[in-house]
Amino acid sequence: MIFVTGGAGYIGSHTCVELLQAGHEVTVYDNFSNSSPESLRRVERITGRAVRLVEGDIRHPQALTDALRQSGASAVIHFAGLKAVGESVEQPLRYYDNNVLGTLSLLHAMGACHVNKLVFSSSATVYGDPLHLPITEDHPLSATNPYGRTKLMIEDILRDLYRSDPAWHIGILRYFNPIGAHPSGLIGEDPQGIPNNLMPYVSQVAAGQRERLQIWGQDYPTPDGTGVRDFIHVVDLALGHVRTLAHLEKAAGCTAINLGTGQGYSVLELVRAFEKASGQTVPYSFAARRAGDIAASYASPERAIQLLGWRPQHGLDAMCADSWRWQQGNPLGYRPAQG
Repeated sequence: MIFVTGGAGYIGSHTCVELLQAGHEVTVYDNFSNSSPESLRRVERITGRAVRLVEGDIRHPQALTDALRQSGASAVIHFAGLKAVGESVEQPLRYYDNNVLGTLSLLHAMGACHVNKLVFSSSATVYGDPLHLPITEDHPLSATNPYGRTKLMIEDILRDLYRSDPAWHIGILRYFNPIGAHPSGLIGEDPQGIPNNLMPYVSQVAAGQRERLQIWGQDYPTPDGTGVRDFIHVVDLALGHVRTLAHLEKAAGCTAINLGTGQGYSVLELVRAFEKASGQTVPYSFAARRAGDIAASYASPERAIQLLGWRPQHGLDAMCADSWRWQQGNPLGYRPAQG
């Protein structure tokens, strides 16, 4: 049994699919602050297998400990975190409360239940403004915004925990930029309100739900002046978690691993690829750079390839096509169409 915090969210739901298809049982613990129970019903449709669901908040220690104990889980995958860079700049205390204190609560619960295998959802934001590209896991760590600092704090906590007790098996997965959707079109990214992430915003503009895309910054030192990112298909990312669990079965330790493709694409390159995949025009305009954003970031995925036997399978065209399929089939995300 795998205990998945935040398992109803974007990356969590796709990981649940891959866990179930790999033969694992899954218990999801989620407070639905930025997700929907409908995603898990669709996970069950895709896989033909049941998901056990417990509604709860990771900042409620007793409820969390009870749920983990009753699940009988042998490992935890921890997704339950707030994740929008811009929002974290505006609401830093909310991010420190949910992400850092929530993780401490989870680690106490794991200790109480004698569960010592953890896959943690970290982020490439812990590299700050990169000193070199591609980014390897030994790159100096820093952060340029509160969201990134919460991830870095949690990583430090996990490293300290492992140093205090080498029986822990911890995988720290540093995501680059997950986009795309399950090829079934049944699950995908479902932001509440105005999307904070690029791909759902592009999708909604292509679908005519929003007038135009605002691109933050056109004066970066990149080939076309727009930010460059390492976009990775969410299914490839999900498979990275399954491979990490298998690795943790074999070896104790606290290991940071990049999950990215090693290929950087600019915002304008993504827009053009999406226009090709959707057959729609994506109008855009430029605005000033956002606080906390950086010019370019892309991974060296060599450690994941060597350690996990994992390699991304989907290119940018597939990421855009799957996103568009999800958008077309679910114009309101998981919310039902209004009668």
